[in-house]
Amino acid sequence: MLTYSDLKKGVKIILDGQPYELLETNFMKKAQRRPVIQTKIKNLITGNVVGRNFQQGDVFEEPDLEKIKAKFIYAHRERFFFSQENEPAKRFELTSEQIGPHAKFLKQNQAVDVLLFNGGIINIALPIKIQLRVKEAPPGIVGDRAQGGNKIVTLETGAKINAPLFIKTDDIIEINTETEEYVRRI
Repeated sequence: MLTYSDLKKGVKIILDGQPYELLETNFMKKAQRRPVIQTKIKNLITGNVVGRNFQQGDVFEEPDLEKIKAKFIYAHRERFFFSQENEPAKRFELTSEQIGPHAKFLKQNQAVDVLLFNGGIINIALPIKIQLRVKEAPPGIVGDRAQGGNKIVTLETGAKINAPLFIKTDDIIEINTETEEYVRRI
């Protein structure tokens, strides 16, 4: 059992029978009132993020989450197909709503972690940093270079992100999947 004082970023709890992950926590105490923790929590099944306050007496259950390794095979009509890493015959599929915005960074044969809750697959977790090839990159604009410039590039998966002006087509770049931002050129 988790208590009020255990609520920190990254902790997973069960609310209303569903697993949630704490994204942000902020301790707040007003004069002559009970202290409150303001949080932003993410439903691990639906991906919805909501704000919620917790009081001192609140007690939480820890979810029994299990992680297994899997490999992304292909996508077809908003459905994404995976297989277990050690047993390719064991396949499963998830919809784009279940995966959320990180679906645009999936490429064939990419390893992912699959989250299991009560024996059922609820979501996947991409590695924090992945490397993708740049498919399209417009040329950098010649002119004022006092500040570092950015341009929008298209990656091999079809995702579009901001990247520095020196990135060219066929470069391999590293992307942070949590912030969806450029990290470095490989």
